[in-house]
Amino acid sequence: MHPNPIFHDAETTQNLDFARARGFGVLAVAGQGAPLISHIPFLLSQDGQWAELHLVRSNPIVRALKAPMPARIAVNGPDGYVSPDWYGVADQVPTWNYVAVHLQGELELLPSEELRDLLDRQSAFYESRLLPKPPWSTAKMDPDALARMRRMIVPARMRVTGVDGTWKLSQNKSDAARKSVAAQIESGPGAEQQILAALMQDRIKTT
Repeated sequence: MHPNPIFHDAETTQNLDFARARGFGVLAVAGQGAPLISHIPFLLSQDGQWAELHLVRSNPIVRALKAPMPARIAVNGPDGYVSPDWYGVADQVPTWNYVAVHLQGELELLPSEELRDLLDRQSAFYESRLLPKPPWSTAKMDPDALARMRRMIVPARMRVTGVDGTWKLSQNKSDAARKSVAAQIESGPGAEQQILAALMQDRIKTT
């Protein structure tokens, strides 16, 4: 998270809504030496108290989870490089605008019998975005094939105890400079810069 509090102006509800809609993040737990990290899809409950996920059984995080342990899920959003020339103000430096939300909590494994329900709810959540396509479900799979795949993964959940979000959208610059950056940020390196530009414009309207 960026240390400047000006970039932490989003309400907790907005951070949770962002993480819930994104549904994909980087799970990190402490390991011996470097942290253990895994990229995972997850479901965030409506009250924001639980993040549910599954992991491949051979994942080092699974082997480390002999008991519940502290964890964090980092959820990345749009990002883009900002050239100093775009501000229209002298003596600026390059930077990077981005949105990211961190969920902190305690991670634990769940009983294997809870895996089927989790998989069904996860697929239903993602498939709902593909309408009018008829949604895929585990019921379409051969039972033996499904059973083989289920043996390779384990269900888990994280009790969310902390939420923090960085919405770095040039809030430390004048409205004119922010509008200028928003108009040009799509021309530089990054990801989903069009969404980032729209977020910057929206923040200008509401500040």
